[in-house]
Amino acid sequence: MSLLTWSESLVLNQPQLDQTHHEMVDLINGLDAALASGADPMPAFLALLEHTEAHFALEEGWMAATGFEPENCHSSQHKMVLNVLHEVRRYALELNNLEPMKIIGGELAQWLPAHAEMMDAALVFHMSQVGFDPTTGKIAVPQAEASHACSGGTCA
Repeated sequence: MSLLTWSESLVLNQPQLDQTHHEMVDLINGLDAALASGADPMPAFLALLEHTEAHFALEEGWMAATGFEPENCHSSQHKMVLNVLHEVRRYALELNNLEPMKIIGGELAQWLPAHAEMMDAALVFHMSQVGFDPTTGKIAVPQAEASHACSGGTCA
């Protein structure tokens, strides 16, 4: 049984973010499967950590590019999750203690849907409001601004 199942409730209709979230669900379940099987969980955990760092960097880049509040609770959650993941890695590598690793998958399985529904959905909405294209990294000029750029037949 999976800790978290990908479902339509996780879809935000932003293809790159939806794909990233789907991958995170798979990695959370992969870590759980490695732990359950008795296999070395470190490769699965490190893959989850690497993915999470890239996932959050992607969102942080979008926030910076769109003028999303620089000091916001969304970014704070990213920092907290990464701090916990780094501590889990430290416990495993330096202290040879896998107990935190056995807990983190279940915690992330609870956290991700709530984070996506509240924080990521707000970011996706903000991106759409400012006309941000995550593929190009550009913000489209709003139609109202474009129509005011020209006056008297002359464009500024």
